[in-house]
Amino acid sequence: MKAWEATVRKTQAAAKKRANTIFGTSYGTENAEEEIDDQEAEEEVHASGESYHSEKFLPNGDYYSGFWVDNFPHGQGKYWWTDGCMYVGEWCKGKTNGWGIFSWPSGAMYEGNFKSGFMDGEGTYTEANGSVYKGSWVMNLKHGQGMKEYTNGDVYEGQWSRGLQEGQGKYQWKNGTYYTGEWKNGKMTGAGQMQWLNGNVYEGDWEDGIPKGQGTFRWLDGSFYVGNWSTEPSEQNGTYIPKGSMEGNLEWDPQEVFTNDLKDCKVCPAEKVPIWPSQKRLAVWRSTKGTDNMARPRRLSVDGRIEGGVDKELRLSDCAAPSSWSSNSIERNGIDGDDTSSTRSEPISRGTPIKIPKVVKKQGETISKGHRNYDLMLNLQLGIRHSVGRPGPPPSLDLKPSAFDPKEKYWTKFPTEGSKYTPPHQSCEFKWKDYCPKVFRTLRMLFKVDPADYMLSICGNDALRELSSPGKSGSFFYLTNDDRYMIKTMKKAETKVLLRMLSAYYNHVRAFDNTLVTKYYGLHCVKLNGQKVRFIIMGNLFRTEYTIHRRYDLKGSTFGRLTDKPESEIDSNTTLKDLDLNFVFRLQKTWYQEFRRQVDKDCEFLEQERIMDYSLLVGLHFTEASIDETPPGARTPVGDDGTLDSDSVTRLSRADLDQLLIDPTRWSSIKLGINMPARVERTERAKLPDGEIQLVGEPTGECYDVIMFFGIIDILQDYDITKKLEHAYKSIQYDPNSISAVDPKMYSKRFRDYIFKAFSEDT
Repeated sequence: MKAWEATVRKTQAAAKKRANTIFGTSYGTENAEEEIDDQEAEEEVHASGESYHSEKFLPNGDYYSGFWVDNFPHGQGKYWWTDGCMYVGEWCKGKTNGWGIFSWPSGAMYEGNFKSGFMDGEGTYTEANGSVYKGSWVMNLKHGQGMKEYTNGDVYEGQWSRGLQEGQGKYQWKNGTYYTGEWKNGKMTGAGQMQWLNGNVYEGDWEDGIPKGQGTFRWLDGSFYVGNWSTEPSEQNGTYIPKGSMEGNLEWDPQEVFTNDLKDCKVCPAEKVPIWPSQKRLAVWRSTKGTDNMARPRRLSVDGRIEGGVDKELRLSDCAAPSSWSSNSIERNGIDGDDTSSTRSEPISRGTPIKIPKVVKKQGETISKGHRNYDLMLNLQLGIRHSVGRPGPPPSLDLKPSAFDPKEKYWTKFPTEGSKYTPPHQSCEFKWKDYCPKVFRTLRMLFKVDPADYMLSICGNDALRELSSPGKSGSFFYLTNDDRYMIKTMKKAETKVLLRMLSAYYNHVRAFDNTLVTKYYGLHCVKLNGQKVRFIIMGNLFRTEYTIHRRYDLKGSTFGRLTDKPESEIDSNTTLKDLDLNFVFRLQKTWYQEFRRQVDKDCEFLEQERIMDYSLLVGLHFTEASIDETPPGARTPVGDDGTLDSDSVTRLSRADLDQLLIDPTRWSSIKLGINMPARVERTERAKLPDGEIQLVGEPTGECYDVIMFFGIIDILQDYDITKKLEHAYKSIQYDPNSISAVDPKMYSKRFRDYIFKAFSEDT
């Protein structure tokens, strides 16, 4: 404690020398400037990405000692906050990650695993009053198997969920009485048995901590009462049978159990933690290396997110659960948390120009000669040119059932020297397969795709681009140079699902011109060196002249639905998730009504085809985004000559937006989910009393004009045995309603319920 106090005095003394403004930090004395120069000189001798041990006296008075990489703690290190909190342990890019110890000034302490800033994994939490919990954690909450010893002598051992007892567990009071059975939301609920120290036993149904329903109360002498239990005498119905008697009577009043036996059997309430480790902010040192301006230290939460402070910088995890839950968050914005309808009675304010993350030119790595997949790209282009350019009768919308037969596929051999039907080429010999070619030719016509433009995009002189990393499914994605089409490698199981549902898919997209489901243009296979690689060609939802500033992948589930990236790694191509979302989307009335109708139709189609795990991909272009004030460390797009590349950050002005709305000649570019003018309203999540995660926060009245793009993607996952096993396994560990792998009917309902909360009519 003395060492910590000395450190605080030292860092606070240094902090007093600095004058902070909302524009950054200015340094008013030579000593302060020398201190900064010393720390920056230390950084100058280390290459970018190099790990080294350092001691940092941070601008707000915080102190860090440990390993450092660029602008972040990384490796073993100690961080002292001026309020008395301290963390000692492992860091990863500015986030507590791995084994560590976090202590509060109250004397409370957590020792265990951290993940992305959260207490997550196995760990022990000792409260300031001496109570100790040892067990499993998920995102700061007790979740899984664990034991808690309360300071009054009570002990609970069993299952926890979202911070409360839930599932099977045993609670023993200090007087020896114990309950064994089912729990829900921290209360005895379900089937269970309570045994008192005097030998009396109740076994039966419980609800909210008291007997309710069928149950039996037995005395040590053999007497018992059996019947229906309730605190309401009118609902009580049972029979008392004394010891040795076979005849029942009603001389005993069962209300005595509630008034006498249970009066001392109170479960200790959950502790109140003043601040979670993931809510702590880091005054991260920002180097001035390579710039003429003074460094601008910014505060980050230990889950890696920048806090904007008074300049209202858009934080990508303003509402990342549970670190930003705040019972006062609604009050801070002048909204009554008990009546969300009141938000519409107040004028809606236009938000300050919103700051965007890094803007990067294009996704992916160009596949040039020498790339590991260069031959595969050439094979794909040769095959597409052969399939699309092959002469045939004009497609008809009325296809025969045989066209959808999974056996309707054609192999073509491509020798290097060429053949009667194939041209010579520089790649190695391969075989090409077309699946249901008549169906996909008709789909391209239905989607108004010109064959020549289609071939030019995929098979032109410009190479494809491979995305930097494969998706969660293990598939690889490729983009055409004009961003018009996306090519995804397919698993055999996904190919079978698409072929099985192809007829229903065709009928659906033909019946609903505004369908939001992914548009498929072709299904192919390349056999190269004995290995098969299957491809699906899809439309790219975000093919637009406008910069997509925000991307969201929304499912309506909570488990694993938080982006695990620090601010420094988030750019305009980063896809955020449900728990990163801090907006509601407001559509014009007619568009909102059409949106609801189409989502219902699309979900009904997917449910009938036993499809689940799909999501709504949303892209936002902020019309008044501030691109001149990018977050610290963000890369501004530059051209080859080092000047600002303004072409890569196309913005729509307010005048352009107004013109778009009033000019009928430009309406043709607007479709449901494409180029849609709309507004988004910032939200903040409130703390719920039952510990549930609030997926959609409360509106704050701060609105922004946007151009929206959205569609339903990943529609090829059926509820097969793998997903059923995943559901069974994860349901044991987590809330079944929070995971993605659920029955298609339940998935469809949950998805729609969530989407219709995240989207609303703009009134």
